[in-house]
Amino acid sequence: MPEEKLKKLVIGKEQKMNKILFAGGGTMGSVVPLLAVAEILKQKDPSLDLFWLGTKKGIENEIIKNYNLEFKAISSGKLRRYFSWQNFADIFKIIIGFLEAIVLLKKIKPRVIVSAGGFVAVPVIWAGWLLGIPSLIHQQDIRVGLANRLCAVGASRITVCFPRSLVYFNKRKTSLVGNPVREALRDRTTGVIKQNLYKKYNLNSNLSTVLFMGGGRGAESINNLVSDSINQLVTFCQVVHITGKLKIKTFKSKIINNYIIYDFLVDNTELLSLADLIVSRAGMGTLTELAYLSKPSIIIPIPDSHQVDNAKYFKNKQAIVMLDQKDLDEEKLLKVIRILLSNKKKMKVLGDNIHQIIQWGAEKEISEIILQMIKH
Repeated sequence: MPEEKLKKLVIGKEQKMNKILFAGGGTMGSVVPLLAVAEILKQKDPSLDLFWLGTKKGIENEIIKNYNLEFKAISSGKLRRYFSWQNFADIFKIIIGFLEAIVLLKKIKPRVIVSAGGFVAVPVIWAGWLLGIPSLIHQQDIRVGLANRLCAVGASRITVCFPRSLVYFNKRKTSLVGNPVREALRDRTTGVIKQNLYKKYNLNSNLSTVLFMGGGRGAESINNLVSDSINQLVTFCQVVHITGKLKIKTFKSKIINNYIIYDFLVDNTELLSLADLIVSRAGMGTLTELAYLSKPSIIIPIPDSHQVDNAKYFKNKQAIVMLDQKDLDEEKLLKVIRILLSNKKKMKVLGDNIHQIIQWGAEKEISEIILQMIKH
């Protein structure tokens, strides 16, 4: 066989072998940063085959398919750090998920497994370790979750968003990179067509826009606050409310001026760019996007969770207004929103400060690490 044909055949085989498996789901927190990395990898090397392994009942399937990635699902359980009868059932789900992961990994044969937390990743990383497949895990939150603690044992490389997370992992395989950002947010052209976006979403460009969102599954407490305060809110601003999957029925009857509702958006980039003020949970994926866009934000973390640590870190940097859900009602929320919208200087300070908190360019750094792992 001629040398040139042999070379092409070898290159072709190598390209087919360059498969990368992303593992994440259940909530969007472990999905969004991985999508940002997947986008960069495809730009750097279009020959890469990218696969996604998620949960059977999660909301990630719809979004993954929108990115033209092949989606597979396994059983997923969660080990809670408190007593719950669900722990017993979830142990069996994790074991089943582990066996399903082994079967899928043998079939797909990825060169690298990539995860950003979430319990669906645990059996996948473990199965990969057993089969000799290297893995990279990314730590977003200030507090290291149990899933990433379990995954770190078998991970080949670890990346973290914040310097204080470095102490929790093996220094020899851990890098500080910041947090990945999706291409849609990095594309600043949305600002050029802002007036068109106001028309698209039926918004008034002369009114301040407040965006309420509680993650892909929604946040009942935030939804209730909107419900209780909406009649007063629309007297001085317009409200866009993303209720979360299956939670919109309660609000469909509230058809009033200056109030627009959605249950779930595959891509909320345009609304994020339009909003003057955002009220949200404190998932690191959400905080990252708010920080990148320099958005003034009111953050209501899930009580007694890792989100409290995230929110406190941002609050201490004077980058957000943090409200405690346990001590919050519609009157307090209305007061805070009024004060912020009327204080442009404060809004600018919050926007400037939040943008400086995170190190940018993580999507490129993580993709480079992954490509290096493939070469070795």
